[in-house]
Amino acid sequence: MNRRPCAIPHSLSQPFVLGERGVWSGTPTRRSVLAGLASTAFVPATVRARSTYSIRQALDAAAATDPDEGLRLLASFDAAKLQPSDRLDLTTARAGLAIDAAIARSTFGHPGRSPYRVTPTIGAWKAARPDHAKIDADTALILADAEAGIILPRLSLDRTVEALRSAPANPTIDRQIAALGSLRDSAPSLPGVGQFRDGADWYALQLQRSLGTVTPAYAERRLFAELNRLHARATPLFDKIGAPKGSIADRYARLWRDDRFLYPDSDAGRTDAIADMNRMLASAQTHIPAAFGELPAWCLNAAARPLYAPEIASGRGGYREIPTPTRPGAYIIDLKDIRRRPCWTLPGVVAHELLPGHMIQLGLESANPPHPLRIDYASAFVEGWGIYAEQLAEQSGAYADPHVALGHIHWLLFRVARALVDLGIHLHGWSIEQARERLIEWQGEPAYFAPFEIELARLPLEPAARVAEAMAWLAIADTAPGKPPIAYHTALLAGGRKRIDDIRKITL
Repeated sequence: MNRRPCAIPHSLSQPFVLGERGVWSGTPTRRSVLAGLASTAFVPATVRARSTYSIRQALDAAAATDPDEGLRLLASFDAAKLQPSDRLDLTTARAGLAIDAAIARSTFGHPGRSPYRVTPTIGAWKAARPDHAKIDADTALILADAEAGIILPRLSLDRTVEALRSAPANPTIDRQIAALGSLRDSAPSLPGVGQFRDGADWYALQLQRSLGTVTPAYAERRLFAELNRLHARATPLFDKIGAPKGSIADRYARLWRDDRFLYPDSDAGRTDAIADMNRMLASAQTHIPAAFGELPAWCLNAAARPLYAPEIASGRGGYREIPTPTRPGAYIIDLKDIRRRPCWTLPGVVAHELLPGHMIQLGLESANPPHPLRIDYASAFVEGWGIYAEQLAEQSGAYADPHVALGHIHWLLFRVARALVDLGIHLHGWSIEQARERLIEWQGEPAYFAPFEIELARLPLEPAARVAEAMAWLAIADTAPGKPPIAYHTALLAGGRKRIDDIRKITL
């Protein structure tokens, strides 16, 4: 049996050097890093208190009222006179509130991740202690939305009713089930919002809500260009490893099931997988200074571990714990179905979830948290950074083994394919069957944590969310070329998450 490529992190041990177009280069200096960080993210709260007190109050008030009133409350502040983090809070809140004000005036009438009041994952019925009055209020809004023509697609409606029936019985739940049942015959058979009045305009607003100024048409062009680029990269890599000829989908499907790269479905196999990930992580830690300069030590204090037995018993999936000055970070990886985790897929997971991914970005941000309005209106940045971090690892030489490089490309194909399917469902009227065909054609195998059926159930209910995440990544990557890596990453991460408009303004 050949040794697994990710069990020997040879490529991760190579010099971590980049040059032009985002390639690691140069030696960081303490002054270059601290100068950028000190100007924003790491200004002590006591120093910032004088500038934040009134703006924080206004932001809190804006979050608690309707978008138009929120904009009025923020109108008197001069962003140029604020500390950088407060300025980001203000400008992000203004941009997001303006979009929410437009959404509130639209046919859809209310902002949020979904145009629907109640789904299998949202609604008053999901509360730990459901409020009967709020459930009845949701039911009334479901019927009011139906009068305006906004009804859950039939398949989503059926799944919502099924979820409601699994909740503890009470009369308000029964009334909600009955209301949804009364709408089933008029529910649309297609899953996209584009079929509703003003649906395409709403989708465009929704895309910008968590991302910034991007049109669906531009996003689609950029995503197809990336899809073609990734397929073109994968083909010679499959040839290099001697994979039989065929489509990208067929070649990934065969490689996925190659027993040489699968861990045993046993405690020993899971232990090996975790050990491999932590070896990759240890190597990645040594390369961080070349890309980021000097970071707080606690930000790099993270490890991979498996789910504990009680977590597995409860059905919990993978999750992350962000490092703080007093607590190490961790990525708790789901290895229940370990035979669906080829070892060549794990280096990308380490880069995305650990270093240089979420542990750095969310760790730094936790030291000076953005206002909740910025957390909402720049939410796509977080996943965008994680995907970009996978590319940073590639630029360091971490995917030198062609199998591992194919694993990296597959993770990117997953992001691009589901974003394009999001657009196809909502703007081009694709059925679920058409969407499934495209996912299979473009990426071949589903990502471990996102089986096609789960993705195809979520995409109709969270329009534009996957496009926003993918476009945040591409905006970060497209802005990087020609900029010194340390300076760019310092500017990008200082002060916390950003909308795409602020990313594009980074000049060095």
